[in-house]
Amino acid sequence: MFKKILVANRGEIALRVMRACKEMGIATVAVHSEADIDSLHVRFADEAVCIGPNLPGESYLNFNRIISAAEITSAEAIHPGYGFLSENAEFAEAVVSCGIGWIGPSPSAVEKMGNKSVAKDTMRSAGLPVIPGSDGAVTDEKEALRIADEIGYPVIIKAASGGGGRGMRVARDPQDLANAILIARAEAESAFGDASVYLEKYLPTPRHVEVQLLGDSHGSIVHMGERECSIQRRHQKLIEESPCVALKPSVRERLHAAAVQGARAMNYTSAGTMEFLVQGDEFYFMEMNTRIQVEHPVSEMVTGRDLIKEMIAIAAGQPLSFTQKEVRFTGHAIECRINAEDPTRDFMPCPGTIGFVHLPGGMGVRVDSHIYQGYTITPYYDSMIAKIIVLGLDRDEAVGRMIRSLEECVVDGVKNTIEFQRAILSAPRFQRGELSTKFLDGFSWDGRTLSLAEPVGVVAA
Repeated sequence: MFKKILVANRGEIALRVMRACKEMGIATVAVHSEADIDSLHVRFADEAVCIGPNLPGESYLNFNRIISAAEITSAEAIHPGYGFLSENAEFAEAVVSCGIGWIGPSPSAVEKMGNKSVAKDTMRSAGLPVIPGSDGAVTDEKEALRIADEIGYPVIIKAASGGGGRGMRVARDPQDLANAILIARAEAESAFGDASVYLEKYLPTPRHVEVQLLGDSHGSIVHMGERECSIQRRHQKLIEESPCVALKPSVRERLHAAAVQGARAMNYTSAGTMEFLVQGDEFYFMEMNTRIQVEHPVSEMVTGRDLIKEMIAIAAGQPLSFTQKEVRFTGHAIECRINAEDPTRDFMPCPGTIGFVHLPGGMGVRVDSHIYQGYTITPYYDSMIAKIIVLGLDRDEAVGRMIRSLEECVVDGVKNTIEFQRAILSAPRFQRGELSTKFLDGFSWDGRTLSLAEPVGVVAA
């Protein structure tokens, strides 16, 4: 087992990894920018190294400085967390080539799944259902028109390298298509340095359901159940839960089996998440995230298993500590992401100094956060300041527990999304389980009242 691990991240995920390391008797190294000198991940680490100025490109995205920090502190392995360099195959390869342990999947797996069109081809070859679309990136408008005519409108244009809703446009007829491709390509080039785009059949009211996976280097692959991630705004997840109450047992079984089949086809190791779009009883592979997810605590709550500890052990060459038969699912878990944003101003980020803080507690409540009274939120990084996760005996109890937890949560000094999240949980449609990725399409919010557009074709749980 490793004796010292460097955590190449910041904020709550850096703390999360460090907590697992502490419980395993592993020393930790924090890296930080100048702006993060007072962050909790720096305070709680055994050692800390400043790796540059405030901007991510000069610190948390700088290969050389992170690897140098590992070398000067004699760290044996690097855990990248999520975001930043966690899905950068070049960084993973550089870490491995320097003789440092990489706590994640192989660089080749990161590279293969990082390109969405290649990932689709890989999973199609593995026998997974894939949304009808182009066979790789589209090269010209004429080809795009032909493909769209074959699969039927509407179609969605997506960036081949990317996510988060950037480089993504919907075309409902041939007239829309040419313009949508131009816009998507421009966005993709700007965001990811790759203007390649591909086409897919556009599903009207899908659920976003993902399966948590773990694989070791001894040939074992297990799933940790699925998470419903349909509550999104501009393709950014807001609320996640497990299990997805809309899945029939037979569909759930097929979904889990497909995810494991896909991971096994590529000899996947470490933690990973297979993401699907579900429409009725059919599901389609969308992408695979080759890292730990923001919402991983949801799976931990319903299984009682520590995903970070398993990732570390797998990277050290150890087998999984449990088999698929030993995974037990208990109750219903929900996670809400709390961001320092102003929902009344189009969710504009709100940096500033936090005043009084009271985070919720009580039975079945977990809070992953890096904030404290007097902590200053800078404008340089992601605006998420906390994740509240609850476990209930069933979905109704979990929803009630989350609403209570949000009512208890107080973060003064900066605008935040606590009340907006509470309004979503309190909405009758949410409580009935009438979810899809279109749930928040056309919503309005005045700081007190959440108004939702009339749903079309969404099946209740």
